Amino acid sequence: MGAQQHKAGFVNIIGNPNVGKSTLMNALVGEKLSIVTSKAQTTRHRIMGIVNGEDYQIVYSDTPGILKPNYRLQQNMLNFVDEAIGDADVILYVTDTVEQADKNVEYVAKLQKLECPVILVINKIDISNQEKVTELMAWWKEKLPKATIFPASALEKFNLDNIFDAIVDAIPVAPAWYDKDVFTVQNLRFFASEILREKIFLNYNDELPYSCQVEIEEFKEGRERYDIKAVIYVMRDSQKGIIIGKGGAALKKVGTEARLDMEDFFQKKVFLSTFVKVDPDWRENRKELKRFGYEF
Repeated sequence: MGAQQHKAGFVNIIGNPNVGKSTLMNALVGEKLSIVTSKAQTTRHRIMGIVNGEDYQIVYSDTPGILKPNYRLQQNMLNFVDEAIGDADVILYVTDTVEQADKNVEYVAKLQKLECPVILVINKIDISNQEKVTELMAWWKEKLPKATIFPASALEKFNLDNIFDAIVDAIPVAPAWYDKDVFTVQNLRFFASEILREKIFLNYNDELPYSCQVEIEEFKEGRERYDIKAVIYVMRDSQKGIIIGKGGAALKKVGTEARLDMEDFFQKKVFLSTFVKVDPDWRENRKELKRFGYEF
């Protein structure tokens, strides 16, 4: 046999909030680096990162949670979920040792019917014990007999090599889907907006985060630091007030958390300035949705 055939595939990450999907994703992407690129949206998935090796390309994508659509944006996001589950080459299902294993019965039912390989990661074993982990592995093995199951700790970077190898094994022989290019400012902008968006979801309640959109207006790459100007769009003046908080405290907290994460992610000092603007119909306006990458 001659040179090894090139493998490439879409690996879709599914799981409830707080199971450590983004920690796992960053570890898998960051550890195995030759080159990483990212694209904010494609017609198929929300792409979080692309890892290229000499003879493989893994396209990691995240799927928004399934929710009852109340407006055009949510309907679009729901379509992404169905398409992403339908045309994945590999599903990476992330659960952990804390949540109820049977929390997402509808996901498990979908996973049982899938033809494509399923790799199931039981994260956060560092805060559990051997007995509990063994129990969980047995429970999942019964529910998803065809899945490959890995206990792991994304935080402690435990067992990630084995998960990565299993992903490379599972993706099909295919040419690369995307150019094997390097990080560009556009890619960095995407990660900056995702980090800030995550902090908004963590710091504000209920529907408010769904009324927000983040846009990186400026991204200046200096040798010593990155200067980033971010705008958070909301739909009403009252929401603007909540985002900013009393004396600007809430926005300052979100900005600080985002900046620290960005510095960690980019391995560079970051100067982040955040602004809040009102745009009443960004969720219904086709042009706006397109600009933010939700419509094509």
